[in-house]
Amino acid sequence: MPSSTVTSKGQVTIPKAIRVALGVEPGDRVVFFQTEDGRVVVEPETEDLRKLRGLFHSEQPRLSIEAMDEEMGKAIARLDSDARA
Repeated sequence: MPSSTVTSKGQVTIPKAIRVALGVEPGDRVVFFQTEDGRVVVEPETEDLRKLRGLFHSEQPRLSIEAMDEEMGKAIARLDSDARA
């Protein structure tokens, strides 16, 4: 079972096998929480997708919901006609 030593600053190195199992890499954040029975659980911290707003810029104009519905309808109709052919 992997183990680690707590430093005088309260820091620990997460063993490689555990980092791999959690899917965390240098720079990633982890969260700690305690269960009702007293165990401590470590999990990767997930980002709120709202933080990504504006990260990617597109030159294409935004579509309205109605325009998206119309395009989806056209795509479904094409798939349907292809399936019948």
